[in-house]
Amino acid sequence: MARPRPPGAIVFFSLVFSVAGLSPAAAADDGKTEGEVLVSFRDTLRSSDGSPPGPLRSWGTTGPCNGNISSWYAVSCHGNGSVQGLQLEHLGLAGLAPDLGSLAVLPGLRVLSLSDNQLTGPFPNVSALGVLKMLYLSRNKFSGVIPDGTFRPMRGLRKLHLAENDFSGPVPGSITSPRLLELTLAHNRFNGPLPDFSQPELRFVDVSHNNLSGPIPGGLSRFNATMFQGNEFLCGKPLPVACDPADLPAAAGGVGVSWLASVAASLMVLGVLLAVVGVATGVLGRRRRRRRRAAARSAGSEGDQTPSNPKLQTAPCVNISQAASTSAAVLGSGNFGSSYKATLLDGRSEVVVKRFKDMNGVGREDFSEHMRRLGRLAHPNLVPLVAYLYKKEEKLLITDYMTNGSLAQLLHGSKGSILDWGKRLRIIKGAARGVAHLYEELPMLTVPHGHLKSSNVLLDGDFTAVLSDYALVPVLTASHAAQVMVAYKSPECVAKGKPSKTSDVWSLGILALEVLTGRFPANYLRQGKQQGNADIAGWVSSVVNEERTGEVFDKDMAGTQGHEEEMLKLLRVALACCEADVDKRLDLKAALASIEEIKDPPPPEPGDSSTGAA
Repeated sequence: MARPRPPGAIVFFSLVFSVAGLSPAAAADDGKTEGEVLVSFRDTLRSSDGSPPGPLRSWGTTGPCNGNISSWYAVSCHGNGSVQGLQLEHLGLAGLAPDLGSLAVLPGLRVLSLSDNQLTGPFPNVSALGVLKMLYLSRNKFSGVIPDGTFRPMRGLRKLHLAENDFSGPVPGSITSPRLLELTLAHNRFNGPLPDFSQPELRFVDVSHNNLSGPIPGGLSRFNATMFQGNEFLCGKPLPVACDPADLPAAAGGVGVSWLASVAASLMVLGVLLAVVGVATGVLGRRRRRRRRAAARSAGSEGDQTPSNPKLQTAPCVNISQAASTSAAVLGSGNFGSSYKATLLDGRSEVVVKRFKDMNGVGREDFSEHMRRLGRLAHPNLVPLVAYLYKKEEKLLITDYMTNGSLAQLLHGSKGSILDWGKRLRIIKGAARGVAHLYEELPMLTVPHGHLKSSNVLLDGDFTAVLSDYALVPVLTASHAAQVMVAYKSPECVAKGKPSKTSDVWSLGILALEVLTGRFPANYLRQGKQQGNADIAGWVSSVVNEERTGEVFDKDMAGTQGHEEEMLKLLRVALACCEADVDKRLDLKAALASIEEIKDPPPPEPGDSSTGAA
């Protein structure tokens, strides 16, 4: 199904893509073509008015796949021309779930999404889909108990999203697939204890707002407290609710410790930082020692305001001598101040402490309220704020540590080659989703992020983009924000001195161009002119206009063969985001929708580490 070109996008003529020949229609395991299987499946679907879903009516005029290029709406394809995924979201599907077992004859099916519809009835039978890697059923009207062994045949399941339905009963034990990466069960009516999770790759879990009870398993204790909120009878780390010893497993060895206690007893925030700064810079003089002793004496008043949100806590000051068993390392310094990586006393938990010196835009009460607001944010593409410290002369913000560092470090360091096309596309999609969530949750801010750049795009162990340094404009002095924040370097700020509601979109476009080209935006600043980072867009446009588009893309980017059209799509969206005229620039919803339409390359086969995890 043809899709409209984003407004303001540039049409490219310099690259011509040819297809040597059309692959024969892929065959399903039952002798039918994959197209015939999908058409039969489509005919079982109904919208709320009883008619077939409109966007799917064009199915059947051709085969669904031409190599890795999809010819059908909502279908994605493998490079060999077989069906890889069905993304049937937002189609108004109603009634009982269709028979998903009929799709088991599609040998390459790895992704299935029926999210954001109105499907009812019990959990659909997915036991026949043993090779499925990603299943998305969130935001429907499913209900009832999920049988305990439902997911046992799906040993390769990576992502399972069931949020915002009406499921009840215990969480099925078979949900702990050995390769699980993401699990969302939020806003259902699951009850009883959580099963134990020990997957080393597990990166995101949200079981909030259910009726769960008992201790949080050790394999989940490393996640943020907001992922468990709304379950009155859950206890143990990371919640600030200690379990009754009688409720703990025999091997637990005692009562769990809350996140606040862990931060206060292990991180020793102020002492560690001042010690590190003293060793690293030699500026820890007598005046700071007096200040630190005074801070230690006032620790009770500094840290006694415990927010109602259990995820975010104020961190009390402590004396430096208490920090002897805590390790810390300087990560670097930026526009705001220095960053430190600290390892807690348990030897497993690592956090980042950022020290801000120019964050006096508001007083203590307003600062604390804004930090609590940020602490309530929960999204897989936003680094969680887990604690903060307010002092007149400096502020400390404590966040999770991301193992792969920043996008800037990898992209412009010696490891840029490990960021293949698939990883880069997923990074941009994650960044766009993170910004979109900020716009939804912080609509009162003109620039809900304000400082989107590659050094503030962190990468977890699976190279998922996680945004940092977001929503800080309200607590910065206006002059400092205008000096250092990326949004204030947008064309409208250069011309009028103020950011717009789409300044973050401009930053997103610059980020996408940086990812595609591998070039650092600051290298394109015009000498003597305050044009901001938008000049990389000018360079890209000039190269494209000269019909040399092939020169734009990063030569170190692997995994591009066969995906040139998708790369061009992202390039077009990025340039549309970088329109100097705000009225012609894409708004965030249009930008996100256009980016989401770009198809991910097929996930790697097991044992293939060349393109990252699916």
